[in-house]
Amino acid sequence: MITLDSATRSFMYGKLHRVTVTGADLDYVGSITVDPLLLKASGILPHTQVDVVNITNGERIQTYVIEGGECSGVICLNGAAAHQFNKGDLAIIMGYEAVAAEALAGRVSRAVHVDSDNKIVSVDAYVTPSLDDLGKPEANRQFEKYETVLAAE
Repeated sequence: MITLDSATRSFMYGKLHRVTVTGADLDYVGSITVDPLLLKASGILPHTQVDVVNITNGERIQTYVIEGGECSGVICLNGAAAHQFNKGDLAIIMGYEAVAAEALAGRVSRAVHVDSDNKIVSVDAYVTPSLDDLGKPEANRQFEKYETVLAAE
């Protein structure tokens, strides 16, 4: 049996996968504005730190979340972050928490999938395996592709 030490690890507990950036506002104080329905589905809370990856141009920033209008689909980069994102870019927003290493096995990470209007299509829950369970075929996600889902016309 493999054991873990008592250190903490950064754990990605929730992400918004392939959201469409709806705006970039240089004149705002800072942060990223997100529709609260998306926040609820991912477990990401306002004022918490997130990484935001721009799929379109490869930029990666770290900022904090503020709540936008409910059911608005808003994903707006504010302040300096607006230099790295443009309206229409695809992005991934990831929330992390510090978790004791021995508490990681069995912990759930949620991935919220959206359409091109940032409406929720599905939510996947991934259970973190123990070190002893690594390598089992059912946990292998190699070659897993994300199917792009377009909004209804």
